[in-house]
Amino acid sequence: MSDTILADQRKPPSKRRKSHQKPPSTDHLSWEERLADVVTPLWRLSYDEQLELKQKHQERILSQLSRNLSGDFQSQSPSPVRGKLSFPVLPVLPSPVRDGYRNKSTFSVNRGVDGNPKTVGFYVGTGKKGNIVCVNGDHLLNMPEKHKLVARCYQDFIRLSSLESCLLFHAGGHWREVTVRTNADGRTMAIVYFHPQTLTPKEVAVHKANLVDYFTRGPGSLCQLDSLFFQESTMTRCTHEESPYQLLHGQPHIYEEVLGFKFRISADAFFQVNQAAAEVLYSTVRHLCVPNPEEGGGRTDVGGTLLDVCCGTGAIGITISPRVDRIIGIELIEQAVEDARHNAALNNVRNCEFVPGKAEVVLPGLMSKLSPAGGGLVTAVVNPARAGLHHRVVRALRNHPAIRRLVYVSCKTDGEAMRNFRELCCAPDLQKKLTGEAFSPTLAVPVDMFPHTPHCEVVLLFER
Repeated sequence: MSDTILADQRKPPSKRRKSHQKPPSTDHLSWEERLADVVTPLWRLSYDEQLELKQKHQERILSQLSRNLSGDFQSQSPSPVRGKLSFPVLPVLPSPVRDGYRNKSTFSVNRGVDGNPKTVGFYVGTGKKGNIVCVNGDHLLNMPEKHKLVARCYQDFIRLSSLESCLLFHAGGHWREVTVRTNADGRTMAIVYFHPQTLTPKEVAVHKANLVDYFTRGPGSLCQLDSLFFQESTMTRCTHEESPYQLLHGQPHIYEEVLGFKFRISADAFFQVNQAAAEVLYSTVRHLCVPNPEEGGGRTDVGGTLLDVCCGTGAIGITISPRVDRIIGIELIEQAVEDARHNAALNNVRNCEFVPGKAEVVLPGLMSKLSPAGGGLVTAVVNPARAGLHHRVVRALRNHPAIRRLVYVSCKTDGEAMRNFRELCCAPDLQKKLTGEAFSPTLAVPVDMFPHTPHCEVVLLFER
């Protein structure tokens, strides 16, 4: 999942509790209800109802994969086998924390319900329709109190500032979003985004000093920030390399623990947005990659090589590292690779190697390293973004005979991931250069990382 909150998320389902069968019209809803319907569309349902909805949704999507593999995907006529699954889909594993679970939130700045252009919150409406309204997010169920506090203080600060907010990126103004990151211990990092426009560096420095003063000695000191970053940029989105994150106050990192391992979180590092559910997710991935005999996994063979594609900051590989001989991780973002290497050293993990670069470029050249002496195991785990894996990555995985087990972590099984599943499992296709033995899906485990939303991570096990 992208871990920012978008205003164009799926609309709320029609299924509601009896007291909320169907909102008559958005015109009759408060601004708070409209925002909740955008950011947390399932907020009206009990948590059991949310899990039931997600379970049925994933079973419906994965039954398409079963039909594709059975050759029935072109059939338009009703069939008794249509919709049947050829592999088990386990019940959705619930999030241990249902409310206030987000450890990262990005708050936008725009005109509020009262027209104030210095309102901090989330959007209702779209830029395309020109009806954006920025609504305070204090009532949202997935927001922790600390994030709400920082957003309120930031709004207070920019309203005190002599500079205008940057509403339309190229139409002037300076103050933009604020991102808040927290860990399970309550450590808090804030990142303020700023458009310098025509201000000189000396003028920008004055406003940076005011920002630091507000959050360290002024009203914002209530937030007890451990880190305050500032990024000034003339682009809507940019990397640390394009415009460095400037540490104005505190520590450069906060740390989080998952399954007994410690991870460094930089200003722009990827980390699962729900720490408690991340433990459930990574535990599931670890068990499917290399089952522990004590967990009843049925396999007593441990060791071998784990190929971790789209490894991010190394969390999956590092948490699996005690069960394998070596980890080879591939990741596009160089800062994430630096974090992964640091995290391995931080946890005294010495069997991990992290390689920067596009997986479709790097992976084919690495395949010769994946044939271990003595015919040991090779397991692959992939955790791509919503765009899925590049077809050359799928081809490399499919055509390597030593990879007998592949675990695919998908945040959107009905998107491009479905194309990946088909290519991993279809009959050999010379035209697509898919010459290796086909994989078969043998198990799917949904994990609820995002309570009150329709989204769900799914871990799929493919074997051959």
